[in-house]
Amino acid sequence: MKKPNTPSAPPSADNGFSYNRPYFEELVDTALAHAKKLGASDAGAEASEGCGLSVSVRKGELENVERNRDKSLGVTVYLGKRRGNASTSDFSRAAIEQTVQAAHDIARFTAADPFAGLPNARDVAPPSKQRTDLDLFHPWSINSEQAAQLAMACEAAALQTDKRISNSEGAGVSAQQSHFFSAHTRGFRGGYASSRHSLSVSPIAGKGNGMQRDAWYSSMRNADDLASPEAIGRYAAERAMSRLNARKIATTECPVLFESPLAAGLLGSFVQAISGGALYRKSSFLLDSLGQQVLPKHIDILEDPFLKRGKGSSPFDEEGVKVKARQVVEAGRIQGYFLGSYSARKLGMKTTGNAGGSHNLSLTSRLTRADDNLDAMLQKLGTGLFVTELMGSGVNYVTGDYSRGASGFWVEKGRIAYPVQEITIAGNMKAMLKGIVAVGADSYNYGAKTVGSILINRMKVAGS
Repeated sequence: MKKPNTPSAPPSADNGFSYNRPYFEELVDTALAHAKKLGASDAGAEASEGCGLSVSVRKGELENVERNRDKSLGVTVYLGKRRGNASTSDFSRAAIEQTVQAAHDIARFTAADPFAGLPNARDVAPPSKQRTDLDLFHPWSINSEQAAQLAMACEAAALQTDKRISNSEGAGVSAQQSHFFSAHTRGFRGGYASSRHSLSVSPIAGKGNGMQRDAWYSSMRNADDLASPEAIGRYAAERAMSRLNARKIATTECPVLFESPLAAGLLGSFVQAISGGALYRKSSFLLDSLGQQVLPKHIDILEDPFLKRGKGSSPFDEEGVKVKARQVVEAGRIQGYFLGSYSARKLGMKTTGNAGGSHNLSLTSRLTRADDNLDAMLQKLGTGLFVTELMGSGVNYVTGDYSRGASGFWVEKGRIAYPVQEITIAGNMKAMLKGIVAVGADSYNYGAKTVGSILINRMKVAGS
């Protein structure tokens, strides 16, 4: 007879996983029971498993086939305000007890932190309130041969688009899935499975010193939602060709239009500036900005953890805290930060259910019309710079100073005049955020963020 809280033999699985949820529940309960036996005041544990396939091709030849499979049991033990963490990939009872013991020993010799601890029980998402209809798990039963054929079709479409597409950095297919179960002694129990699949290609246009590279991809929870390999290949090729004969421009100040994928990066910088870690460390240019007007009145930012198949969707945050849809920015004013339990305590505030990050953010403008596509946004730009690529990570989050290498297109009277490269754009994030004059209807989803192209009224452009 199996001892209480002893993990049973690993069950077989027919969905690509080696373990099922009941087995993970047993692992986690075994870890929590042992932590309690050792005298922990609180404890948490999470069992997880991930697996997938990645295939890459180049110039019609198979380059790499990688299969990944990993598993882990992570344990956190609290002795009052002292905390210890340990993990193992061995699911035997002896290994679990050793891991709990290691976390316990680390906690014993760690300095007390008055803000450490699990979330308050009242903030935890009970199983009855956890959303189960988010549609996040769509395993893709594709083998390496099929994946290679898909990647080759994508690359072939790029190479056949035009004679100026002279080479390729390759194409790739990735099919990934994972699941977990987590619990802690403040009453949380929960977990779910999710998947993420992608198809990408990077063609090269031109020859010699005039070569230009670009890329495009599609990434979805469900492989059926991916763009066709032909569409991805053709679009990536068109992007590469559009960059041929790029030139430098003279140093100037002008309006700058950020292509929608790059606009998502601007939104990401804003999120980081109002996230707990940056705020309590006082390393943010948006300190004490709650309730303040930091964007124009026409800008709203919504967070919705419950979008079906959303890349940032989840029924709870990484601590098991309840999540909810909310207005992060309304009419340009910040209505809430992004806080987990620890950062909330440091700031004397309440957790916002954002341990682990944001959930499906969308930035919109009340001025945007349905026909504000990219052509319309170029018309609004008038004469200035349309940026399609950024290099480096030049954002100083303490001061807000922003400086990035860039390439894109010079636009005159609302029409693209010629491609540009080897330039630098600079400004300050505070002024850039307040200087958003328009947001396009050409919405693009980048991870957990969705936003159209963003037009900023004025930035410095350093060229020749």
